Amino acid sequence: MATFDDLNLNTPLRNALADLDFIQPTPIQEKAFPVVSSGKDVIGIAQTGTGKTFAYLMPVLKKLKYSEQKHPRVLIVVPTRELVLQVAGEIEKLTAYMNIRYQGVFGGTNIKTQSQLVYDGIDILVGTPGRLFDLAMMGTLRLKSVQTLIIDEVDEMLSLGFKHQLLSIFDLLPERRQNLMFSATLSQEVSELIGDYFYEPVKVEAASHGTPLDKINQTAYYVENFNTKYNLFKHLLNNESLSKVLVFAKNKKIVDLIHEKMTPEYGDKIGAIHSNKSQNYRINSLKRFSQGESRILVATDVAARGLDIHEVSHVVNFDMPEKASDYIHRIGRTGRADKYGEAITFITEEEQELQMEIESLMGKHITIIDFPEGVKISSVLLPSEMVNPADKSYYRQATLRDSKGAYHEKKEANRKENSGSPSKKRKKGKKKK
Repeated sequence: MATFDDLNLNTPLRNALADLDFIQPTPIQEKAFPVVSSGKDVIGIAQTGTGKTFAYLMPVLKKLKYSEQKHPRVLIVVPTRELVLQVAGEIEKLTAYMNIRYQGVFGGTNIKTQSQLVYDGIDILVGTPGRLFDLAMMGTLRLKSVQTLIIDEVDEMLSLGFKHQLLSIFDLLPERRQNLMFSATLSQEVSELIGDYFYEPVKVEAASHGTPLDKINQTAYYVENFNTKYNLFKHLLNNESLSKVLVFAKNKKIVDLIHEKMTPEYGDKIGAIHSNKSQNYRINSLKRFSQGESRILVATDVAARGLDIHEVSHVVNFDMPEKASDYIHRIGRTGRADKYGEAITFITEEEQELQMEIESLMGKHITIIDFPEGVKISSVLLPSEMVNPADKSYYRQATLRDSKGAYHEKKEANRKENSGSPSKKRKKGKKKK
């Protein structure tokens, strides 16, 4: 098996990796290093948690020589402020023995302060497309010295509505540059972007597109509404194996509602992040969860992309995502590196079509577990769950389903009796390994 010594790294990078006790590169790091080092445009495809950030940073840092020029030579564009902070943190680790100036910029903070930092001189700039565009329009950020453009999770940027800013940034860059794109998925819109702005890119793939990590045990319950989901979630938390739980909800209101209802019992053991939370609150919530000080973090999909949160025991999809590919990103927060993980999903009747899309994308079924006895099935609906009777296509009476929780028959191989402990299946999986 290859080691970092086989990648022909320079001494500063080898020393930094030694400090981190990193010995062997991940498959995407091993495959991407020589191609990126050659100067070619690269499209890197790999599952979350496989070291994509180091895969592009190592070869770029190796060839980045000391310079006193003020304008950035490497531009890294990422979709969220959390990812800016994470990538900047990885640069800090790898440049411990290098004289490299770097900075992260993002919205929600004082643009004048960030403008001054950029003006003072920088080698590597990491930023969200909106803030990068704003700094460029102010005249502080000049991009004509950029030699390498790196785009991380571009499909998420497009879904967040940053296409205009991203294309404007492309127009400000020099024509001759190296383009690198690393992601877990490639949409049709992203493929079109690559066709317009990349030159004969080399595709480097370390995992089959759209395939979930094999070390994640995926189970689901059919659940009628928010209050029943909440009752089920509280029941599952009685199992201590749910030690570090990342919960995904469909919007900010649901995140806040879950957080508000659980705070009296869990206090500072639960946190929440979404785009309306203050920057300090989001950073502190993420830090507390990452360090194991809190047990539960409730989030919108802003946390699904790229964030390196270690030791997540369970991902709970309180609500299904809007797109099948987002399900892959969500569950990729657990089962990272050499760990096993659990993904538990709550599925309403209307979401079963999306369930089939997800299963088709993965090429495997999500195991449906019988609804636990003793968990209260609520008939109380949120205002957002109340269907307008005029909408005939969706109108139905709010009914209580049977205790098995199934809206349609599933194949026997795709059903299991409820064990009362989601962790048991994970333990069985370890024995087989």
